[in-house]
Amino acid sequence: MTPTLVRQQPSQAASPHPAAPRARARDWAEIQERMLVPLYEAVYERLGVGPGTRLLGLGCGSGLALLLAASRGAAVTGVDSGHGELLALARERLLPGAGARGAREEAPAREPAPGCVRLLDGMPGEAPTASGRPGYDVVTAFDSLGPAPNGGAEGLAGALGEAVPLAERGGAVVLAGWGPEERCATASVLRVAAKLADPVRGADTCPQATPPRHEGGPRPASRDELEEAAQRAGLRPDGSGRVACPFGYADTGSAVRGLLSTEVFDTALAVTDEEQVKKELTEALHPHVREDGTVWMPNVFRYLVARRG
Repeated sequence: MTPTLVRQQPSQAASPHPAAPRARARDWAEIQERMLVPLYEAVYERLGVGPGTRLLGLGCGSGLALLLAASRGAAVTGVDSGHGELLALARERLLPGAGARGAREEAPAREPAPGCVRLLDGMPGEAPTASGRPGYDVVTAFDSLGPAPNGGAEGLAGALGEAVPLAERGGAVVLAGWGPEERCATASVLRVAAKLADPVRGADTCPQATPPRHEGGPRPASRDELEEAAQRAGLRPDGSGRVACPFGYADTGSAVRGLLSTEVFDTALAVTDEEQVKKELTEALHPHVREDGTVWMPNVFRYLVARRG
């Protein structure tokens, strides 16, 4: 079930004040995104990401996954489209002094040096590769965990279409999603989004934890959906793993801000008032509040490593 807990720009209905997108992007970067660090690190460790690795991050958002890869010595390129506030935060993290630049960070088409960082506001097919050189060793789709436009493996494979040709032959493409629902405590909390967005059907829908980047009710990926999506995209599955990614917050207020920074609750915010969403979300979090006031929800995420033939 991993939604793509990512940070989509909130809709106008959900964000009437122009500062709201900036505030939500900051909440994502400072509160929610760090919950996925164990997933990022497990993938990098398994693939031996380090000096000499050329890594492309799809839907890079505010860039924490890229930062971790760059700290290992990898040359990283991040691509995202339509998420200017998040990319601005990525520049602050990865390109000191570049935060005030325009939306596009031009990247020279040359072999990147170890630790080199390149950011692109655009589509995956626009990502630069050095002329006459191999493609990327590793392509990650950490932010593409939610349902695709048409849902299911077919939609996810379509979203990967532009990126797969950028991987070198034998290169790794990593997909990720929620683990079994019974091992994800956040599942019950995320159902609030479905219930408020569609009171008639919401009780039977389990949204994702990472913000879905597409319209429609978020839902968990089935056990075999990542493998099917990889095969539809012309990739060969080459192993998978599960990683514990508990969601921990200093207090209920931080938990509400973190979860609302994802895109999971945007439809609910568009059809009801924000206070109602916050009230029901707070109630759903109550069973996970510990004696010291902190919030703790154990979760398991799953990743698939696939190879380009």
